[in-house]
Amino acid sequence: MPKWDGHTHTSYCKHGHPDELERYLDRAVELGFERYSVTEHPPLPERWVDDEPLMRELAMDLSELPAYFQYVKTYKERYAGKLDVLVGLELDYLPGRQSFTLQFVEPWIGELEDVIVSVHYLPGKGGMRCVDYTPQDFATNLLSHYGSMEKVVDAYYDQVEEAIEFAGRLPIASKRIGHVNLIEKFRLALPPIDPEQIRERLERIVPKLSACGVGVDVNAAGLRVPTCGKAYVPEWFLRKCAASGIPCVYGSDAHRPDHVGTGWDWFQKLQEP
Repeated sequence: MPKWDGHTHTSYCKHGHPDELERYLDRAVELGFERYSVTEHPPLPERWVDDEPLMRELAMDLSELPAYFQYVKTYKERYAGKLDVLVGLELDYLPGRQSFTLQFVEPWIGELEDVIVSVHYLPGKGGMRCVDYTPQDFATNLLSHYGSMEKVVDAYYDQVEEAIEFAGRLPIASKRIGHVNLIEKFRLALPPIDPEQIRERLERIVPKLSACGVGVDVNAAGLRVPTCGKAYVPEWFLRKCAASGIPCVYGSDAHRPDHVGTGWDWFQKLQEP
């Protein structure tokens, strides 16, 4: 497999950095990457989260999608021969609203070269809530709603399992489940999660990934998050997936140019016999 950063963002990400894609790509070339997937957050249903300022930060507008595809394709052509740039999206798994995603994706199926499907939202207090916004928001709108971390974790992995099945049905060859342990983003700021519960839930999804033809986003972003301090994928899980022939692709989840390559050394060591 080429040296590949399979999860990155652009200025179309409203909670990212305004730098042009060129800055990200030049950094990737400098670090010796050979392949680079641009996987921006696509549109969300109107009022998906009942917080208007937050909604404006989460994803691009539907009207921006054509410009986004053209933007990435322009850089794909510009960097041909220097870096293999893949046109992609990080699709949100939207419980009960999968038809929304399928409707806006359908016209672009022929353009999409790489897709990540991620769980960022759970039903919570007053509607859908982000699992990765702030520790305070998590505690107020998810932990208080479910009553325990154990119940939040189970709800999260229920959605992850559904997201894998959804990804498996997409008519796109290259697809992965995003950051399977994002639920641990605030692990150092919230009540502890039982590691055995996570292990049991992750064990269950290995055969599902294999059956659905879905790979794993080896998301290293948690290494740069103070409340997490580790990748969003356990090492034992990666080894088990690799032994089952499930594609495991490193992802920096870069939201700014200096994030590109975060945790690559950690990932590379895992590949050693």
